[in-house]
Amino acid sequence: MKQIYRFSEGSVEMKDLLGGKGANLAEMTRLGLPVPAGFTITTAACIKYLQQENYFEQSLKADILKAINQLENEVGKSLLNNDQMLLISVRSGAKFSMPGMMDTILNLGLNDDRVLAFAKLTNASFAYDCYRRLIQMFGDVVYGISKETFDDTLHKFEAAFGKSVADFSIPEQQKLIEAYKIPYHKQQKEFPQDPIDQLFIAIKAVFHSWNNQRAQVYRKLHDIPFSLGTAVNIQSMVFGNNGDKSATGVAFTRNPATGEKKLFGEFLPNAQGEDVVAGIRTPQPIAKLKQLLPTAYTDFMRYAEILETHYKDMQDIEFTIDQGQLFILQTRSGKRTAQAALNIALDLVNDKIITKDEALLRVTPTMVEQLIHPVFDPTELKNATVLAHGLPASPGAATGQIVFTAEKAQEFHEQGKKVILVRQETSPEDIAGMVVSEAIVTSRGGMTSHAAVVARGMGTCCVAGCEALTVDEYTRTITCEEQTLTEGDIISVDGSIGTIYQTELQTVTPEDNQNLQRLLTWADERADLMVRANAETLQDLTAAIHFGASGIGLARTEHMFFGEDRILEMRRLILAEEKQEFDIALKRLLSFQQDDFYQMLQTTQEKPMVIRLLDPPMHEFLPADEQAINQLAQQLKKSPVRITNQITQLHETNPMLGHRGCRLGITKAQIYQMQVEAIFTSAIKLAQNGIVVKPEIMVPLVAEEKELIEVKNALLHTIENLFEKHGINPFPFEIGVMIELPRACMTADKLASQADFFSFGTNDLTQMSYGFSRDDIGKFLPIYKEKGILLQDPFQTLDQAGVGQLIQTAVEKARQTKPNMMIGVCGEVGGDPKSIAFFQQVGVDYVSCSAYRIPAARLACAQAALNDCRLAEVAL
Repeated sequence: MKQIYRFSEGSVEMKDLLGGKGANLAEMTRLGLPVPAGFTITTAACIKYLQQENYFEQSLKADILKAINQLENEVGKSLLNNDQMLLISVRSGAKFSMPGMMDTILNLGLNDDRVLAFAKLTNASFAYDCYRRLIQMFGDVVYGISKETFDDTLHKFEAAFGKSVADFSIPEQQKLIEAYKIPYHKQQKEFPQDPIDQLFIAIKAVFHSWNNQRAQVYRKLHDIPFSLGTAVNIQSMVFGNNGDKSATGVAFTRNPATGEKKLFGEFLPNAQGEDVVAGIRTPQPIAKLKQLLPTAYTDFMRYAEILETHYKDMQDIEFTIDQGQLFILQTRSGKRTAQAALNIALDLVNDKIITKDEALLRVTPTMVEQLIHPVFDPTELKNATVLAHGLPASPGAATGQIVFTAEKAQEFHEQGKKVILVRQETSPEDIAGMVVSEAIVTSRGGMTSHAAVVARGMGTCCVAGCEALTVDEYTRTITCEEQTLTEGDIISVDGSIGTIYQTELQTVTPEDNQNLQRLLTWADERADLMVRANAETLQDLTAAIHFGASGIGLARTEHMFFGEDRILEMRRLILAEEKQEFDIALKRLLSFQQDDFYQMLQTTQEKPMVIRLLDPPMHEFLPADEQAINQLAQQLKKSPVRITNQITQLHETNPMLGHRGCRLGITKAQIYQMQVEAIFTSAIKLAQNGIVVKPEIMVPLVAEEKELIEVKNALLHTIENLFEKHGINPFPFEIGVMIELPRACMTADKLASQADFFSFGTNDLTQMSYGFSRDDIGKFLPIYKEKGILLQDPFQTLDQAGVGQLIQTAVEKARQTKPNMMIGVCGEVGGDPKSIAFFQQVGVDYVSCSAYRIPAARLACAQAALNDCRLAEVAL
């Protein structure tokens, strides 16, 4: 199998094998763009190397040497000959973009002798700058020597010699190089002088970087499979640090924060690419390149237009200018904010570059969630104290406590605190802390720095390049003019405008986003699944309707009993020892329920609403501590001892498997009958006022067909009596089953003969299938994930191999009995995009989720339908 591809041999369709960077380098070479020559070692070779100890020496080394020879012939330079000197870069490049998460080494091929020859070909300052960078990168990537160690050495030498390193003589440069080797010696290592040795060691290090900690954290965050591996790109060097007519930069073909169709980027004169993304120096806006190097700027504008037109998407382009000549080093679909992604997708549709379906696939459900998140309350902003301004690197609004390290961010987060990570600049090692932070602030770096790019990808607000702040990470303080803040102090960050406030600010929900509404309208047109809401309060219902819910898939009635006055009557009913006391409590609860259901049904009107009858065990409504029991005894005018004894008698060893759900509806039938009376009395009253609703009553925790028959007959008797009592013609209603037990899935054909609809309660179904307590899984889930036993929380993303098969079986059995039966999902996974894709495949009719997940779920349903169509086309 071919393990190495020259850039001229690949194409953009080969991302699986060449990685995103390699495939795009090949594609740009095919398009005729000025790409430095090189070749790519495949992702498959990486996986084999990581799995087989001797693979590199036995199967890869000879191919690499052959490819180097071909590269030397192509560019007319040599990796070993000093006359026409070839220097190379070694860069990672996985299938999916992982900015900064894996490793790069530049300027490979220099050594103590060749740097002198390189100095004669160029100049001493430039040659030794390249050599120092090589030693520093090599030490960092290969041996884990911190970059700061080398930087400190450089600063000491500049202070000792009283001048900038650019003005060092060759002997002074050589002394500095020897000092750069000291950290190697402390680890009993040597910087290799043979360029081929450098190359082989560097390639192995880049392969190993696929499994470094920051890459693993990033893959988990973005759901990137661990099995892909990284390609390695070997490329002839071009130098942005080669004098005043040289530069390096990063630019987007559109604004990554807003989506505006305007070139957006930054560059550094006389620098190498790592300087830009690392945020070591504050770069200049791309527009200034027109003044400094007008020919290169004109060429870049032309190539940027070519690339966006070719890829039909906003491009993130890395470039280098070497003594006035422009080279394109990389292009990829640029990471962007949620708002920018939405605006760009719609603009491309308007310009007839992509279709509506393609636009729906360009925006992710996570982006949609970001678009409806809160912003700072404008009224509070009027009196807010501004601490400093920086670059609006990633929009959003957040308040939290200042922390200065990724470790402290994790520590505070585990304590339940909201944190804001403040750094001079972030590095890939900070990823674990960035993930748990509400916002990120840096005092250095620009809009394309590591902090900015990663924050935009995560949807985390970020202010970068806030030079007014002096960040001392050792004393853990921030100084801004006369203000000093320490770790734990609260600040608020607005990433949309780049402002930091020295106060805690409240947030509000943003105004309606018309572009988002337009996209979601397209989504609804393409989706097969409908999206309902899990909601039981008027606030939830109103939000659900606002966010476009097609109905209510789950209204939990138990939550209605926890108000201060209601819980007392519920407790009175549970602890009643006489029928009269029970009836009084039931009547009062009926009154409360009638008010609840009237308002709920009036709010939803013609939209369907599934009302689940009482589900939890009775002990959940009763007090547990002595003080609360004594207070209840006074309210009920009973002995505390007697109430304690009653509570003890009601205790169950495993209440989640005990006297709850339909079991309660059978043994305490009056409770379910009361609830149904409240629902239908409200519906009848609305019907009399000209508002026709269609109640959908759901019976929970059914395992046996006979259980459903028992409950259903009692409910029908109550409903028929109500129609007769109020002298009204019966209107449509349904009685269905919540499928949340494995046995119910296996006997779904029998249950379907008695039920009007099914709704899968995936929380309990997962709990019953795995034997996991959903309340306690957090105690061991992190270890399970770390060991690869579970890749994700099965209560958040459906276990398709187990629980999913139960659901598929139940759907198939139900449809055998009733082909047109309405089937939904109302568990937590109803709003999860991966789970939605599975529900699309098995043929359920709707998913139900919390109100604020509805917009994202609507898009996920459309994407599931589109991907389903694509799979069908491939199968044909």
